[in-house]
Amino acid sequence: MEKLQQPLEKDRICWNDKWAIIIALPILSLIIPFVFFGLRFTSPPYISFPAFFTTLIMTAAIWLGNRLILIWSRNMYPFMEQLKKRLLFQSTLMLIYTLLTTMTIGFFLENFSDLKTYGISEEERQISGINAALFTTIAITAIYEVIYFVEQLKESLTKSELLKRESLRAELNALKTQVNPHFLFNNLNTLCAIIPEDSDKAVQFVEQLSKVYRYILEVRDDKSIPLSEEIKILNAYAFLLSTRFGSNFNLHIQIPESMLRSEVIPFSLQLLVENALKHNIVSKECPLHIDILAENNELIVRNNLQKKQLIEKSTGIGLKNIRNRYSLLTDRLITVTETPQFFTVALPLI
Repeated sequence: MEKLQQPLEKDRICWNDKWAIIIALPILSLIIPFVFFGLRFTSPPYISFPAFFTTLIMTAAIWLGNRLILIWSRNMYPFMEQLKKRLLFQSTLMLIYTLLTTMTIGFFLENFSDLKTYGISEEERQISGINAALFTTIAITAIYEVIYFVEQLKESLTKSELLKRESLRAELNALKTQVNPHFLFNNLNTLCAIIPEDSDKAVQFVEQLSKVYRYILEVRDDKSIPLSEEIKILNAYAFLLSTRFGSNFNLHIQIPESMLRSEVIPFSLQLLVENALKHNIVSKECPLHIDILAENNELIVRNNLQKKQLIEKSTGIGLKNIRNRYSLLTDRLITVTETPQFFTVALPLI
């Protein structure tokens, strides 16, 4: 089975914070005793190593623990639509963790710290410790979230630009494929053959051919379209192929009504059908059967495998183009499976 190779998932931190931790952690641990406990270098109560060490342990535990909570929350709720849910979940978990950590570490290091020798009561120490812990949590969260949102905005703008370029290239390639001399030659030959035999069918043929071209122009700026629209144009395209190949080409579509509102990228089914025609024999002895169905929120395109010995030169807009455009819309994978009997492509429904 061949799977679309997605870019590695972006680090949920979005920046290398190693040096920030190494440098900022001791500085913050030195500032907190001055701000929250009133310690001084030049006058009593003096800053001491036990006070600094206690603050360092506490700050490190709060920083690194909340950092893990932040990463976990972003992995659980990775989409912007889940922002409110993530922030609520993340804030609640951070608050609980910060309070528990402060009380637990404070209990174990109470005898080591010499704050009580300065005449600071236990209640004052606890209140100052909680305030310092909450300040640290809020400051850390603010820094990480601001950087995260800036990076997400950059990534969104980059993806939007890439998608725009890819859509334009797909449009141009699709137009190039459909309006190439080979395509026109085959369809005009078919039209010439059926005009004297069946003028009504010839009119239908021209109408369906017109639908194909009109569809290309109508959806050229769309990133994705409803599956129902894609099926409509596929039926028009299949009419041209059935007129050309007769009973040697068979297309079967079985899509539940409930799934027709799901979306796919434009031209995806047309390109996959064209791919099957390009790589397989289509004859009376070896008719080509293509099945399109929906399973497990995926669109399945399957054809019987009867490979040509000589394959037409690739136009470069088949599976590769579909993969590239899908990778910019969803993290779900396209899968391609080949067995001795069948060739199957599974497209995620958007």
